[in-house]
This record gives sequence, structure tokens and C-alpha cells, in this order.
Amino acid sequence: MANATPTAWKRPPVLLKNPIWRRIFYLGAAIYLVLALQTVEVNWMRVYEGLERGWRFVQGFLVPDFTTRWTDIRAGLIESLTMTVTSTVAGILVSVPIGIGASRNLAPAPIYLVCRSIITLSRSFQEVIIAILLVAMFGFGPFAGFLTLAFATIGFLSKLLAEDIEACDNNQIEAIRATGAGWWQVVNYAVQPQVMPRLVGLSLYRLDINFRESAVIGIVGAGGIGATLNTAIDRYEYDSAGAILIIIIAIVLVVEYSSSHIRRWVQ
Repeated sequence: MANATPTAWKRPPVLLKNPIWRRIFYLGAAIYLVLALQTVEVNWMRVYEGLERGWRFVQGFLVPDFTTRWTDIRAGLIESLTMTVTSTVAGILVSVPIGIGASRNLAPAPIYLVCRSIITLSRSFQEVIIAILLVAMFGFGPFAGFLTLAFATIGFLSKLLAEDIEACDNNQIEAIRATGAGWWQVVNYAVQPQVMPRLVGLSLYRLDINFRESAVIGIVGAGGIGATLNTAIDRYEYDSAGAILIIIIAIVLVVEYSSSHIRRWVQ
């Protein structure tokens, strides 16, 4: 008698369990991809000419020049670091109360809706769009970059903090409330110990993001090392541009290595 037990297990499909509909879906996706690629207009001559400029940029990256434009690089780097630290600190200070207010298990409905609206507004726009708007309002310089990064930090940190607070162990919250503690004591003694390691990790992660974003928004006039990088590329000084990119990579690596140690220390 043949063994009816299957010898191999195959994961069942999550969507479209009917194989016919699944094949139709795959075929439709492939046809759409082909048609979408045909709408992309590619100037192959420009691509060919760009390969030479790309190779010159790679050569400049392999042989960076830190000395010729060091004064400008240092000024842009200090500007970016200043924007990064101040915007991150300001964003954290604003994000904590907004994150608490955006938590269903701590805030009443009106405050919850207002805080969630602020988070949604902050997350609706990419940093470059905000930077363009603020540069038009306040002019070129690091002040527009500071406001841009602080505004983006609020949406990022408040949302994740609110989700962590809502995921807290409710037994600890109820235990503190059962002692007759007030709202602030519940936050301080029941919620804060649970979310603090996560908050520190997210804050360091946002510090890393803000530094990288400071290089991007600088291209649109918000100051920082990005403006220096854009100037070097416009002047075809690829060796100086390579030096700037190496400095950015090095600082990001230092921040990432330091943040991992700090997170372990807090936990």
C-alpha cells in the first residue's frame, strides 16, 4: 500500500489560492512591466557620454583631494553637524509630548486627534520639499535646514514613540494606576521604563538620518556640507567631491558604531 503521507511541504499561497487566477495575475504584471518600461524615454547617446563623466567621478573618489577646498569643506561640515545636533535635540523635545498625546492608551480623544494630525502633516512631505519651501521663506542658509530637519524629526519620532507606548504592557500601567497614581506618575513609572531604550535608539537613528539628509537639503540651498558638495560637482572638481563623500561616509559609520554601544548600555 502506498504511503499517503506527503514527503515534501509546500507553503500555501497567501493571496490568490486559485492557480489560474495566480497565473493571470503574474501575466498581467509582466505585461504591465513591459509596457511601463516602453514609456521610459532613454537617450542612449547621453548615457554613453555620461559614462565618461561617471568614470571621472569614480577616479576622483579613488584619489580624493582634501586640501584644495578644505576651508569650504570644514565650514560646510561644521554647519551640517550643527544643524544635525540642534535639529535632532529640538525634534526630540517636541516629539516626546506629541508622541504621548498620540497614544490611545494615555491621551483623551481630542488630544489624540490633534497630535495624530501633526504627525500626519509632518510625514506628508519629504525633506527636500520642506527645505525648498523654507528656503523660499527664510532664504539660503542653515536656519532653513535646521527647521527642515526638526520638522521631519517630529513626524518620524512621534509616530514610532506613540506606537511603542500603545504596545506597552498594560499590566504595569494598571498596577501603577491601582496604587492611586496620577497621570504623570503613570507615564513616569509605568510607561517611561518600557519605552526609554527604544526612544534612545530611535533618537540616535534619527541623528544619523539628519546628518545624511543635511547633505541632501544643502543642494537646494539649506546650507551644510551638501552645498559644498554641489559646488564641487558643478565645478567638475570630482576629487574634492570624493573627499566630501568619504567624510560623510566616515561620520555615518562613527555614529552607527557609537549608537550600537549606547543602545546596549541603555538596555
